[in-house]
Amino acid sequence: MTSPRDPFTTTGDEELGRLLRGYQQDLAELEGLRDRIAAVKGRGEAADGRVVVEVTQTGTLAGVTIDPRAMRLGSEQLAAAIMEAAGRAGRQAEQEAQDLVTPFIAGTLLDGDRADGTRRR
Repeated sequence: MTSPRDPFTTTGDEELGRLLRGYQQDLAELEGLRDRIAAVKGRGEAADGRVVVEVTQTGTLAGVTIDPRAMRLGSEQLAAAIMEAAGRAGRQAEQEAQDLVTPFIAGTLLDGDRADGTRRR
């Protein structure tokens, strides 16, 4: 009795081998992209740099630094500065993640740009 053939064996089929190698390369690139996106952090400042916020690509707080001089702002102004810094950090993280993804989706159905230069909504 013979053993079943390995479905991923490309012996004798050059085209299948080429396709399989391309698939494996694409998969490795996507896994690397996933890791790079997971590591994205945005940083935002407010109140003349006295409030610094870091967020992950998903918007989760990764760090908040408040210079002691920012305590003179009062609670409402300090809260507003934190929100401002967090907003800036979130926008930066979003842009960085988008910059990482753009080369992978350019020219595909996931690309927001149409052939005529307009954006899909």
